[in-house]
This record gives sequence, structure tokens and C-alpha cells, in this order.
Amino acid sequence: MGKVAAIATRHWKSLFILNLLVIAATAGKLATSPKVWTATAQLILPQKSGNLDANLGTLGSLRNGDPGFSSEVNPLKVQASILTSDALLEQVLVSDPQKTKFSRLAKYKRLFQVKPQEQSTIISLAVSGSTPELAKGRANNLLQVYQQRLNQLRQADSASRKQFSQKELNQAKARLDQAQRAVAQWKQSTGLVNSEAQTQGIVTTINNLTSVQAQALAQAQASENRIQVLSSRLSLTPNQAIRSLGLGENQNYQFVRNKLAEVDANLVKLRATFTDNHPAVRKLISERDELQRQLQGYVAQAAAGTQVDTTVSTNSDGRATLIQQLVLAESEASGQRRQAEQLQNEIQKLSTTLRTFPANQSRLLELQRQVDVAEGIYKGLVAQVQQNNIDAFDTYPNVQVLDPAKVDSKPSGPKRSIIVLSGLMASIIGSIALVLLLESRNPLLSPKDLQATKFPIVVRIPRLRHSNLSWQVGTETEVEFQRLASAISLQPLKDHRLLITSAIMGEGKTTVTLGLARALADLGFRVLLVDGDFRKAELSRRLGYGREVELADAPRFANEVQQPVSLEGGLDLLPTSPKKGKIVELVRRGRFEQSLAVAESANKYDYVLIDSAPVSLTSETALMANVVPNVLFVVRPGTSYSNSVNESLDQLAQHQAQVLGLVINGVEANSKPYAYRSNDSLVKS
Repeated sequence: MGKVAAIATRHWKSLFILNLLVIAATAGKLATSPKVWTATAQLILPQKSGNLDANLGTLGSLRNGDPGFSSEVNPLKVQASILTSDALLEQVLVSDPQKTKFSRLAKYKRLFQVKPQEQSTIISLAVSGSTPELAKGRANNLLQVYQQRLNQLRQADSASRKQFSQKELNQAKARLDQAQRAVAQWKQSTGLVNSEAQTQGIVTTINNLTSVQAQALAQAQASENRIQVLSSRLSLTPNQAIRSLGLGENQNYQFVRNKLAEVDANLVKLRATFTDNHPAVRKLISERDELQRQLQGYVAQAAAGTQVDTTVSTNSDGRATLIQQLVLAESEASGQRRQAEQLQNEIQKLSTTLRTFPANQSRLLELQRQVDVAEGIYKGLVAQVQQNNIDAFDTYPNVQVLDPAKVDSKPSGPKRSIIVLSGLMASIIGSIALVLLLESRNPLLSPKDLQATKFPIVVRIPRLRHSNLSWQVGTETEVEFQRLASAISLQPLKDHRLLITSAIMGEGKTTVTLGLARALADLGFRVLLVDGDFRKAELSRRLGYGREVELADAPRFANEVQQPVSLEGGLDLLPTSPKKGKIVELVRRGRFEQSLAVAESANKYDYVLIDSAPVSLTSETALMANVVPNVLFVVRPGTSYSNSVNESLDQLAQHQAQVLGLVINGVEANSKPYAYRSNDSLVKS
């Protein structure tokens, strides 16, 4: 926002003139716009009264209320187009009392506004005029000419419909006869018998077999799902389950297993009393090992290399029952899959039989379809001819006047709010366009404009609270000026001279000169301030010196400025007075360099700071660069112009000047620095 405000402030004069012109034009428009009265009327379209109901055979039926019967997408819009047509308004214009004022029909059409009302059959009409009588007369004349125009269109449409319908009807009848003859000739030449019943029977059989096949596949899928559930619960495949069931049905295996259980029970009892070395215990252990070997033999024989469940028993309804269900589900799934395959084979055979029907049957069906289509088209055209006879006003109905033309006693125009709003929009858009145009010619300086130039020193000076610097002892000096002075002290300067300048006025070069001089003096250097702006003498005026005089000749100027004035300890001023005349000759002929030499001879200065005029506004500043080649260039965000800065730097470069540093003046400070006084006393902040 700050940049936008700065740009607008730069061009305030142009913006003021533009907006003044817009205000004047708006006021003139309000004063000169004539009054306008509007006559309003309403028209209504009657409903259709036809009662057509025609059967078109295979193409359906045709009735009055069916969508698409009328050729009009929206009858109200059709009537509105007729009301605003050129042919109709040309007839109205012929009898208009002010017809000589309208050189073009398009201008006259703006007086008429036609608006169909949504969800109704009413058309609103508004006609403008410079007097109430004229507006009402134009509206009545329009309605009269409109009725006449409807009659003309209705008669022309009726004639063209009859001619077109009769021609199309004859052509449709000829196409129907031709299609019927083609069917009769095909049947006679091929002797083809209609096999629709047989085809229908085969299709029905295929559908039934497909249904049975789908049912068999569904049952097979259900059985397979049941197999998966039972296998998951048993953790056995069907093959493993069958072998486990066989193992459970082995009487010898069950006997040995029960015997092993008895031996284990007796062994537990004996071990509670005796050790394993006792003869009875050892006998039971030997018997248990023998029984386990027999069980393993039975299991290996039943498993045949697969995993089996050795806990299955036929004496209960536990896992044995689930295994029996698993075996039964597998048998059912296998049988249902074979049944589905057999049904698929039957379906393929019937489909092959159906495809082997003679191609003549397909040709016969195509010819019969052409007959049906031709018959439907013929019946439709007959129905349209009947419709033309039933409703002669279908396309161009007899529109009735619902409300006659009437005029309000108060004028309807001009719309002052619209004129004022248009003026406001013109002011805003014009101001933006003008600012963009002016800014594109000479935009504000941006960081990108200085990227091509390398500066040994770049210092940012914050915005000062006071534009003038006081030179009394104890005045605060900004830390940034101290940094600038320290950077300058590290640079080798020819003759200890430094030219401080800028591109245009208002960039703060004089303030920077004063701040740098005071900072150098605080560092212990002896500094001479030189006012090199002979036209304005801003430095001398700010420090209380300088009065405007006429420049008579160069020798007199040399005698005026050669004596420095002491400002404070270590800081002197070589003032000048604002002058008029050929100032550039003073620099070109060496008078300026002579005055510097005389001033420097009086005291030995460590630094000589010359505050010059802006480079782009004068020619003597560039000439001074030949005497003082070291330049400190000052720019100010929101004030410096890109073109002026670049042109000034180019001009200094052409005069062999060395831009020692860039000072960016007037930036926003992020924090408040410490400040120091010249008497070395610390000021708390």
C-alpha cells in the first residue's frame, strides 16, 4: 500500500486533471440529457385449441400436447423477435413524427424494449419518447403494425406449408409403395416361410437353459463355499478329512488308542508311588511304547503322506460329522459343475442352430422394417396436413392486447444514478490506466534496477524523525551514519574529496551529507562541508548561510566562496549563495576547483564533502566529477525514478566518475538503535 500511495502521490496533478475532466463530463451529461417518458403495454398469447391424435404405427403417436409437436422452441421469444424485427420497425419509423432525427434504424430500435415474462404467456412492451404523447403514439403504432405483420406472416406460412406438405406427402406415399413391392417380390422369389415362431422357441429354450445353468453354477458355488468353511473349521483339506474319517472308523486303531489311554492312566498312578526303575513302572512304560508304535503305524497307513486328524472318532457327533458334511459338499459341487458344463454344451448347440438360419430371413425382416418406417412417415405427414387444417394460427397466433399503452406522468429518464455510477467507474478505471501509463514511462526505482551495478559500499539510512540535523553539542547521530562514516574511512579517496549527489530533488542527499559529516567528525576526522549546489544552496540555507545574488562574472564568485566557516570543532563549511546565470562556466573553467584548493589551503582537512545539485537536473554536477571523481550516490524508495537513476549513473560513468557507494535513504527501521552524543555521554534509550 505504501508503494501504491507513493505512485499516486507522484502523479497527483495528472490524476487531479483527469478526475476534474470526468466530473465535468458527468455534470455536463446530467445537465444536457433530455427527459424521457415510457409507454408500457402487455400482450398475451391464446392457448391452442386443436385436438389431433394420430397413430404413426411403429413410430408411436402424434398428439397436440406432446413435446416437439410445434416447431417453435419458445413461442414468446418468437413473438418478441417479430416485434423487434427490422421489417416491422421500418414500417413504424415511416409514420413516426421524429423520423428525421434517426439516421439509422439501429438507433431507433433502442426506443423499444420487448420482454417475455417467465412462466406465463404474457409479453411486456416498453416504448420511449421525448413526450408522453409521443411515447404512447409510438406504442399504439407498433401494436397496429405488429398485427398487420402477423397476418402477412400467417398467410405466407399457410401457403408454404400447404405446398411443402403436399409435396412431401406424395414422396412418402411413393416410398411406402416401393417398400411394400420390395417385400412382396422377395417373398415370391425366395419362397421364404416366416419362421418367427421357431426362432422364438429356440430363444426361449436358450433362455431356460441359461437360467438352469446359472442355478447350477450358483449351487456349485454355494457347495464350494461350504467346503471352504468346513475346511477352515477343520483345518483339513477334503482329502485329508476323508483319510482322517477312515482312521477314525478303524476299530483296531480305536482299540489301541483306548488301551494306550488306560496304560497312561495306570502309569500316572504308579509314578505317584514308585520311581521309573520299579519293575511295574518299567513294564507299563514298555507297554506304552509298543502301543504308540502301533498307533503310528495305523496313522501312517491312513495318511499316505498327508496330514490327518488322529482325534476323529465315530462314536460322537463332533469332527466326524463335520468331515462327513465336507465330503458330501465336495461330491455335490463336483456334480453341479458337470451339470453346468453339459448345459453350456446344449446352449452352444442351440446358438449354432439359431445362427444357421438362412440369411434371407434377415433380409426379409429388414425389408419389413423399411415398410413400417415408410408407413409411419406417411401417417405422420397426413397428420400434419390435418393439423394445418385444425389450427391455422399455430405458428403465428392472433396475439391479443392485454393492457393497452399507458404513460406514467413522471419521466423515466435520464437515470441520474447510472450516469453518476458511470462517471465514478470512468474515474476509477481512467485513474488506474493513467497511473499505469505514466509509471510505465518512468517507474519508481526497484532493487532490480540496481542489480547490474556493483557498489563497494551499500548503506541503508532509516527514516529520520526530523528532516533537519542540529549542530549543537550533544545532538544525537544515527548509528547508520556512523557505519557509513566507518566504511568511507576505509576507502582510498583521491585528494580526500567525496562528491555526494542524487538523480533528482527530494532524495535526501543534503541530509546524508550533513549526517556523514557529523559522523566523520565524531570519529575524530577534520571535515570540510562544501555547498556545490550553486542554484539552490540548500546546504548553506539549512545551516543559516547564503543569500540569493546575481552572478556577474566568475572571478567575483571565486572571491565569495573561498573562506570556510567553522561550524564546530573539526567541522567547517564552505557556503555559497543561490545564483543565476551561466553557472556551468564556473565549473568548466576551473573556478570551482580553484575555490576548493583555496579553502583546503587554509586548514588541513581529512575529508572534503561536496553536496552537489541532482545529476539529471543540471550539467555542472557531471563536470564536478572530473575534479572529484569519488561519488556517493543517494536514492530514496518511493521517490527515486528508475530512468533518472540509471541515466544519472550513466552520465557519471561517461565523466570517468567512480561511484564509491550507494546510500538508500528513508527506509523503514525495524528497531530503535542506541544513540551517542558528541561529548561521549551515553543516552539511555
